Amino acid sequence: MTENKFEFHYDLYNDSSELTERDAWLLTEARSATKEAYAPYSNFYVGAVAMLANGEIVAGTNQENASYPVGICAERVLLGTVATIHPNVEIESIAISYSSQNIKSDHPISPCGMCRQALLEYETRLKKPIRLILGGLEGKVFVIKTVSLLLPFAFTSEELI
Repeated sequence: MTENKFEFHYDLYNDSSELTERDAWLLTEARSATKEAYAPYSNFYVGAVAMLANGEIVAGTNQENASYPVGICAERVLLGTVATIHPNVEIESIAISYSSQNIKSDHPISPCGMCRQALLEYETRLKKPIRLILGGLEGKVFVIKTVSLLLPFAFTSEELI
């Protein structure tokens, strides 16, 4: 038996004022997008905003449903929108933020497992890393260089060949 270890590095900022101007702007857009989320059941509003390689900006928000499995996360709304409006255009960065009536929005959150899988599929399909900028409405911010770091031992198309 061999014990192995998986680890990854990410950038941690004390707040958005330490980010580059472009990253700070993208996170501000994600924070603003939380206002458009439809989350009457969880009161957890998520906004995801992508900067595309062609300079376009696309946003997505979580959309809940009284039948919980029917809801969809902001990240997957965003990916579907990008794929439809800008097919085959690479995503350079995605900023994700949230607001909540139940907890303070003062720390980064990470995409759920289903969204990690969807983000990785998009990154793999277009063969370009997608940077993630994660932060609440205030406080610390994480910048992760590639989605693939969030899903070690991912199930990919190579398993289907």
